[in-house]
Amino acid sequence: MGIGTNLKLLRSRRKKSQEEVATELKLTRSSYSGYENNVAQPNLESLILFSDYYKVSIDDLVRTDFAKYKESDWEKIDKGLSADLKGQKLRVLTAMVDENNEDLIELVPIKASAGYTAGYADPDYLKVLPTFHLPFLSKDRKYRSFPIKGDSMPPVVEGSFVVGEFVQNWMSIRNGTPCIVVTKDEGIVFKVVHNLLGSEQSFQLCSTNPFYEPYLVHANDILEVWKFVNYISPELPEVRLDDNDLSKSLKSLQKEVHELKAMVKN
Repeated sequence: MGIGTNLKLLRSRRKKSQEEVATELKLTRSSYSGYENNVAQPNLESLILFSDYYKVSIDDLVRTDFAKYKESDWEKIDKGLSADLKGQKLRVLTAMVDENNEDLIELVPIKASAGYTAGYADPDYLKVLPTFHLPFLSKDRKYRSFPIKGDSMPPVVEGSFVVGEFVQNWMSIRNGTPCIVVTKDEGIVFKVVHNLLGSEQSFQLCSTNPFYEPYLVHANDILEVWKFVNYISPELPEVRLDDNDLSKSLKSLQKEVHELKAMVKN
């Protein structure tokens, strides 16, 4: 089984000609025909094009024999529901290590964040990023630090950096978990995640700032998910006391005043 057979089946399912697919992907017809006929093997850039176009994972394109698919399997692909939700397939994670071969935490600066969706798996992009250690974090997990823009997630303010733990199995994310979600269209976003993968193959992304409406992002449009661990902020979060705390503080103050008066009398 070659990748060409899979490409031919996917194209036929969409009722497209080779010319139409090649034009939409900005490839020559001869190149695309060569891939389908297994005369030439697509490079990584072409595999990404096919993965995005047909809404299937690169791993499925390369390893799965679509000729054995049942109609129910094809219906999932037709609906764009073939995402790798449990992280069992190819999900590339490139990481930097120190001289002792221990993982470093890469910090993505504001200026570099715009290119993250293109460079997140590119060693040449990652090796120029600042790196650091946080010794109290687990050595068995992978962490990365991302810049926060905007005012949608108080108390985390603009200019802060969130440290996230890489999530391989997206199904493991619990509702209400703050995460850095790297999407194809929006890039890096920090939101509270509600897991709707089981029913809608999507995450609902919510802000802690009520002025921002929740919205859905389909799993096929997500590149990476990093679970919130901690954040580094240039500002001290504002502390607000509720009515109960204010009442306790007032009683404590009254007690201290009473004790001071008693001491003065004595």
